[in-house]
Amino acid sequence: MESIVIDKEELTWHLACHVADVPDNGGACVLIEDRQIALFNYARRGEWYATDNACPHRQQTALARGMIGSQGDEPKVACPFHKKTFSLETGHCLTDSEYRIRTYPILVDDGLVYIGL
Repeated sequence: MESIVIDKEELTWHLACHVADVPDNGGACVLIEDRQIALFNYARRGEWYATDNACPHRQQTALARGMIGSQGDEPKVACPFHKKTFSLETGHCLTDSEYRIRTYPILVDDGLVYIGL
């Protein structure tokens, strides 16, 4: 896949899956370069997001199975185990400032989903 530069950081786009592989308003986990990445199809908003799959609270790899929703205008995901919620845009924990997850750029093109690393 091609490399591009965003904010002086070079990204390589990796094919993650087909759009149809991720349920509307749900998530899936993909493995790219030995990283578990949670991929979210927030169909109600017409938006896609990618984050770490591991919740930093207990290091459980389950965020892809979390509930997505909004807090005001902020799209979020809640860890299915302990309900810590994270911004899908910034990765900041909305319920405990001690935690944060990494977010990744995402590109949807011609029915395919790509994640930039």
